[in-house]
Amino acid sequence: MKQIALFLIKCYKFISQFLPSICRFQPSCSTYAYQAIETYGFFKGSLLTFKRIIRCRPFCAGGFDPVPLPKKKI
Repeated sequence: MKQIALFLIKCYKFISQFLPSICRFQPSCSTYAYQAIETYGFFKGSLLTFKRIIRCRPFCAGGFDPVPLPKKKI
């Protein structure tokens, strides 16, 4: 499932390069989704992506919002 999601994000990124960029955040939401799913797997990465997309709304300042680093297990 993870590989399918990453493939679909790559397809979206390819298509969206021909459209004007309107993302409020850096990295873009699609890049964030790719990094989150790649780092945390499909379910947790999708949840992080969903939370990110929910934050993207009018009157939101946006800015730099990277994928959180995984916590090291001791």
